[in-house]
Amino acid sequence: MLSPQKTADILDILQAQGAMRLIGARLTEVDAGVVEIELDFRPELSQQHGYFHAGIIATLVDTAGGCAGATLMPPRSGVLTVEYKLNTMAPGDGERLRARAEVIKAGRTLTITQGKVWVTKGGGETLCAMMQQTLITLPAK
Repeated sequence: MLSPQKTADILDILQAQGAMRLIGARLTEVDAGVVEIELDFRPELSQQHGYFHAGIIATLVDTAGGCAGATLMPPRSGVLTVEYKLNTMAPGDGERLRARAEVIKAGRTLTITQGKVWVTKGGGETLCAMMQQTLITLPAK
């Protein structure tokens, strides 16, 4: 169970990111080592075929992974992505994206997460992307 303060910290991280505010992402689940973020489709988030742009998909799951890692990091510490790999497996063709990331290994300095992104269309969900990510813990301020 995540403390109310840590939950508030994760919400603060999400709200502090101009990119997340710009695209309209919202936190839908937060627990120790797990974060889920959703995003509704808008034409401004699309690529030339009218699907969610892969960059938007990547941004959403990268942020979910960073927030998932931050749930297990010391209070007031920061988090940065060192690297991530994204595999897209289906077009982001739908009304909403749901990115869910989980911590695989939490370390003192480096944390490994995995994330999945589903696209919702007509009531059904399709797995459209998977990510593996390495995060670094920044010292507490």
